[in-house]
Amino acid sequence: MKRTNIQDKGSTMEISTEKTRIGFIGLGIMGHSMAGHLLDAGFSLHLYNRTKSKADDLVERGAVWEDRISDLAARSDIIITIVGDPKDVEKIYLGPSGILENAGQGSMAVEMTTSDPNLAQTLFDKGLEKGIQVLDAPVSGGDLGARNATLSIMVGGEKKTFEEALPVLEIMGKNIVYQGKAGAGQHTKMANQISIAAAMVALCEAMAYVSRAGLDPETVLTCISKGAAGSWSMDNLGPRIIKGDFAPGFSIKHFIKDMGIALESGKTFDLDMPGLDLALSMYRKMAEKGLGEDGTQGLYKLYESKE
Repeated sequence: MKRTNIQDKGSTMEISTEKTRIGFIGLGIMGHSMAGHLLDAGFSLHLYNRTKSKADDLVERGAVWEDRISDLAARSDIIITIVGDPKDVEKIYLGPSGILENAGQGSMAVEMTTSDPNLAQTLFDKGLEKGIQVLDAPVSGGDLGARNATLSIMVGGEKKTFEEALPVLEIMGKNIVYQGKAGAGQHTKMANQISIAAAMVALCEAMAYVSRAGLDPETVLTCISKGAAGSWSMDNLGPRIIKGDFAPGFSIKHFIKDMGIALESGKTFDLDMPGLDLALSMYRKMAEKGLGEDGTQGLYKLYESKE
């Protein structure tokens, strides 16, 4: 891997597979693949996850398991996190055993969970107090994007820190864009989720219409996906709906969390979002039916159940 030397506030982090130790926290549907790409690239990789068994195959391939977040933070130059929700983010970053109390001065943390923009600002500010640069860098692309290293990554924080982290981010994604100051990455992800929420309702409604009209769904998708209705969701989740594959590339329970954050953020701007309200109410019905672990395309079941 090519080395990069970027000056940031008078200090230099030299990123190379030979010298840079990466800590990775969160080995879920997306995180496991992302960590695997870093390991394949040749980095020294230190892992922590609530369920240790999810790290077993990565450890067999050469990663190092850490029993405590504090140990991982102390032994890593760059710490990458992608966990469940804002409460999980607070738990791993703040407090005496968290990342910011135990990472070394001059280290970097890249927080990739979809989380609260205000929390991203808090982590950035507290990181500066400790001499630790924090980026908020949520991702989009689901399980496929994580497996194929084609994630979209939207980044907030110091521009120079972003430039320094870019060689590492490029191992996990393709569309990597600096959005602005701390919290800007999370705000961009909220815009992404708002767009997807309405699109998923429309996609599932369209597929239900196709079914009721007695049309061949694959033939219809082949046609409309190439026109004005085309979208990532249609290309990637439409075929899953046809196959009855509702396994999560991104789960309903996490999508509900994201929509809730977006609505709360919108309130701070005095912004009404009736489309998002509708989508959230429909996904909450899914969760009430015990289907929170389904992928977002599982919303189709609401229409199917009325047939």
